[in-house]
Amino acid sequence: MHSHRSSLGTLLHHVHVSGPLSRAELGERMGVNRSTVLALTSELVAAGLVREEPPTGVTRAGRPSLVVRPESERVFVIAFDVAVDRLTAARVGLGGQILDRRSAARSRAGADLETVVRQLAGMGRELIAAVPAGSMCAGLGAAYCGMIRPGDGMVRYGPEMGWVDQAFGAELARALGLGLPVAVGNEAHLGALAEFERGAGRGSPDLVYLHGDVGVGGGILVGGKLLGGDAGYGCEVGHMLVNPTDGRPCLCGSRGCLEAETGEYALLAAAGRAGTDPERNAGLGRDAVGQAGAEIGWEAVRAVVRDAAGGDRDAAAAVAEIGDWLGIGVANLINLFNPAVVIFGGMLRDVYGAAAPQVSARIARHAMPVSRERAKLRVSELAGDATLIGAADLGFAALLNDPLSPSRTPRLTAGIRR
Repeated sequence: MHSHRSSLGTLLHHVHVSGPLSRAELGERMGVNRSTVLALTSELVAAGLVREEPPTGVTRAGRPSLVVRPESERVFVIAFDVAVDRLTAARVGLGGQILDRRSAARSRAGADLETVVRQLAGMGRELIAAVPAGSMCAGLGAAYCGMIRPGDGMVRYGPEMGWVDQAFGAELARALGLGLPVAVGNEAHLGALAEFERGAGRGSPDLVYLHGDVGVGGGILVGGKLLGGDAGYGCEVGHMLVNPTDGRPCLCGSRGCLEAETGEYALLAAAGRAGTDPERNAGLGRDAVGQAGAEIGWEAVRAVVRDAAGGDRDAAAAVAEIGDWLGIGVANLINLFNPAVVIFGGMLRDVYGAAAPQVSARIARHAMPVSRERAKLRVSELAGDATLIGAADLGFAALLNDPLSPSRTPRLTAGIRR
């Protein structure tokens, strides 16, 4: 029985990640015969999770293999992404398609659990109210910009907003009132998994994903598995020391961390747009920094990058400086983990696009040739949706693990109907 359920989950996972696949393709991927694929798909069709259709555009003679498609419009999760500046909620269909979304600005005003939960729950209820009749909610997943305790969605530490031991997952589940738990993960960890499954890391089970969101987060996959560490708080690459001599102060209490040297405030300060000096930034609330002077946020970072490309000397020097430190950090990661791919996501997608020469030069200088010779540097293919898609896959995990679980069937069939 366990093997049969595992096979159902494997087939559904293939369709979820790769989209429509023929019975023949599924048989090849799973190493089973066509009659086994037929039996498995029949069960998933009966459960309302997939459907079978003739392939489109087939002209060759003979009976073509039916195509198995995920029921993307009917089976969905609600996914949430909590970034420093923005809150996003989306209805994501089986297969990874974003069907509907809501978003709102988030103030940099410090610990704001109640506000975040209230806003996200409101957006979640709006999304659910708009689902087609007969739809099924398979789960809830959330990405958060901080260190998450595995299992219960507790935010142990969120330095950018001062969150310490905040029961985010439990509070959001309670506010939504759907009778479903909210699975919560670190945004960069989830972004790494999403890029591996669907983006720039496809086919590369050993990868490093770097995510910029004011600070810098990281996700490292080894053999296709997330490197979580002893307690689940691994891959905090943003707090890897790169400049111990005269480094910028970091919110973690140290100096010269990768995120202190390459994050949003470092770039804006280097370009003369920070509003206050970096020393003072570390002691101010994020709203206070913004009020003190220049614009902050992703658009401010993009403005520096854009101005650098347009010939602004200060902006160009700032991009080069940040690229230099970023390259040192990446060289360290290449030496440590020998990844096939290093992916730049979030704000770093824009920064790397402008600072690639400096990053590559540092890697050439500091990374061992045998480690770097195969490493590819890429920007996120999922772009701003990497962490949201990762959160959605977290919400789908239980369904994909055991699609026909008796304990889950009532939730699915009782789902959200209108």
